[in-house]
Amino acid sequence: MVGLQHPFQRLRYVNRQSAGLSDILVATAGRNLFSLDVSSGQRLDVWPQPIVEAPTGETSGATPASEGQGPPEKRRKLSSPAADEKDAEQEKKPAPEAKSMDSKKQDTNAWTNIPLLAVAQSKYVIIMTAEDKCVRVLSLADNGKLQELSSRIMPKKLSGLTLTPDESTILVGDKFGDVYAFPLIPSENYVRSQPQAKAYEPSATNLTVHTKRNLESLEQQMKQAALAKANPEERVALNFEHQLIIGHVSLMTGLISVSRPADSTVGPRNYILTADRDEHIRVSRGVPQAHVIEQFCFGHTSFVGSLCVPSWEPKVLISGGGDNYLLVWNWLENQILQKVQLPESETDITVSGIWDISFSPAAGDAASVQTIFVALEGSTQLLCYSLENGNSLALKQTLELCGNVLDLTAIDSKGSIVVSVDTLRQPNSTTAWKSMSQPPLETFRVSAGKWAPIEDSMVLQINGEGTSGVPEGLEQKKQTELNDAVYGLAKLRKRDGSDD
Repeated sequence: MVGLQHPFQRLRYVNRQSAGLSDILVATAGRNLFSLDVSSGQRLDVWPQPIVEAPTGETSGATPASEGQGPPEKRRKLSSPAADEKDAEQEKKPAPEAKSMDSKKQDTNAWTNIPLLAVAQSKYVIIMTAEDKCVRVLSLADNGKLQELSSRIMPKKLSGLTLTPDESTILVGDKFGDVYAFPLIPSENYVRSQPQAKAYEPSATNLTVHTKRNLESLEQQMKQAALAKANPEERVALNFEHQLIIGHVSLMTGLISVSRPADSTVGPRNYILTADRDEHIRVSRGVPQAHVIEQFCFGHTSFVGSLCVPSWEPKVLISGGGDNYLLVWNWLENQILQKVQLPESETDITVSGIWDISFSPAAGDAASVQTIFVALEGSTQLLCYSLENGNSLALKQTLELCGNVLDLTAIDSKGSIVVSVDTLRQPNSTTAWKSMSQPPLETFRVSAGKWAPIEDSMVLQINGEGTSGVPEGLEQKKQTELNDAVYGLAKLRKRDGSDD
């Protein structure tokens, strides 16, 4: 690994053992999506593939001459002068490009990072590319190859992406507070609805308007009405099957989908939990009843950026954001169970991620592994909590990594976790850059009741191969843009009592 490399911004483990296939680690770095073999660390595919430009003066479809072969023999003209003139005109016209759909999309849609990632049914990968605000679904083949199946452009930049519990519907939340639902695989029978344009008729007429300014205004309105009649077709922002299911009045910062098991009072039911910049956590019913609000959970004094419902305790919610503490909730009853103080810091604390990790008992172990991991933005520390009896969090351990923690995922088949660290910025900094990158992944496993670093052949292979390179001598403006793409949560904090 030479020079500066993009860090893995998002990691997802794909368990395919039930299908008799090898497990895969899916990761995003820079503008690329990687599929990696979990057993060996071998890179299986990179999407999008780099486009190979043909040398100047050569045609993409031309077949190169064999080595040592002389120039082709000139052919004699047998056609008429009129035909020659027609052929000359045809040669002046540019030849049509012979590119695939994927190549065209890659040319027209340029993005610098992929901040959101999800996996569905162990065979589909869902990503959001940043600048074009596009949600893309890719198939994950048996051999790990990635192929784009659909792309849906959203009107606003997204801040959350998840799936319904049955993994058939995509839920996305944008920074203007709206949550949309649309099918994982677009329906072939969907027909875009086109609203009929209403004829505009000004309420005023020449008989009721007398001043010069009002007459000019009326004239402009009449011109706009004439243009509307000439172009009756209105633009539809979303030209694919979708539903607008939830709306916030504040910037949305978190989105998860939860399935509540049946109990003695209520049957199984799905919920959607959303968080926003105005310290709110909203509990809504799942699709198709997302318009029903069960309750709001109030308790934070700053924005809420991370939500986690442990898989082994679905009635408990752990939330964090711009406060210097975590809150543990019985979210069904809108009850705060515990307020957990975070470690002291000289700067403002921002919770960037909360993950629940659970493993079945390993050979020789009597108990299963159940840990809540918490990462802070721009920090090398990874906090390890356990959920004790009475549903209270207890800090058990603090892991110190070689770089700022970005994301983590559990490797079920190995009973370990893989943590992505920042390869570009100095430890505990969100702006100061390094002169050379470090390995992008670290791995840990429980030993004698404690999480400890281990050497893993998969991680060694991935670290040795690196990710995608960052150009040398990158100007300050580009560095700032890359910093903001990874570290943007702290900017949500309101300053000086502002409500903006």
